[in-house]
Order: sequence, then structure tokens, then C-alpha cells
Amino acid sequence: MADYIVWLIAGIALIIAELVSGTFFLLVLGIAAFAGAAVAWSGLGIWPQAVCAAVVAAAGVVWVYRWRKGSARQQMPSLDVGQKAVFESWLSQEACHARVTYRDTQWDALIEGPAEGLAGEVFYIVGVEGSTLRISKVRPA
Repeated sequence: MADYIVWLIAGIALIIAELVSGTFFLLVLGIAAFAGAAVAWSGLGIWPQAVCAAVVAAAGVVWVYRWRKGSARQQMPSLDVGQKAVFESWLSQEACHARVTYRDTQWDALIEGPAEGLAGEVFYIVGVEGSTLRISKVRPA
């Protein structure tokens, strides 16, 4: 069997595997296999084929890694930000850890900035960390 056919089969198998995983890394490796197939089809030996595939794979993996890292920073803000939460009680006043009511449910909250800690005091949600609300007296813009 010709070298370029082996590279093409490998590339197709990697792209099919990518359809299952959805990570884009296998897609890059499939494209690298196609680059190896192109070099094999041109008649060069196994070493130029492997080097071409490795260079394309390395460049592609670095590109996908940077792309995914950059797109992770652009996450959509929580829809809870800016909503009202009503102070109920302190869990730890020194740590600014309180219990608030939000959506008719009790939540743990970390208070940012000054707070009197009176029952019924209204705060605004400025962030969400897991199941803990970050709240402040100042409404976020």
C-alpha cells in the first residue's frame, strides 16, 4: 500500500474521532496526517513525511491551545449579577460571610465593602462563585 494512502486513512480516522470528542486537537492531527499524505504523494521519503506532519501537528496544537485559552476568558457573565439579595444573618461577620435571600431561597454570600448587617438590608449581586454569591451595596453597572 502506498504511503500516502496510509496517511489519508489515518487523517480520516482522526477526523472521525474528532467528531466524537469535539476538542479540535484531533482535527489538527488529522490535518497534519493530510499534510504527510501530500508530501508522500509528491514522492519524498518517510522522514520528510513525518517531519512535515509533526511540524503541522505541533503548530496546530499550539494554535488550538491558545485559541481555547483565549476563548475561556470571554465567558458570559452570570445572569444573577445586578439582582437584589436581602440580608438575613451573619455566618461570620469577621469574614464578611452572610446568609441572604435570593429568589426565595437562602444563599451563602460574601459581602464586598461596608455593610451594617441589618435584617432586610438590600444588596446587589456582583458575582457568583459556585453556590456562593458575592454581594455589595453598590449596584454593578
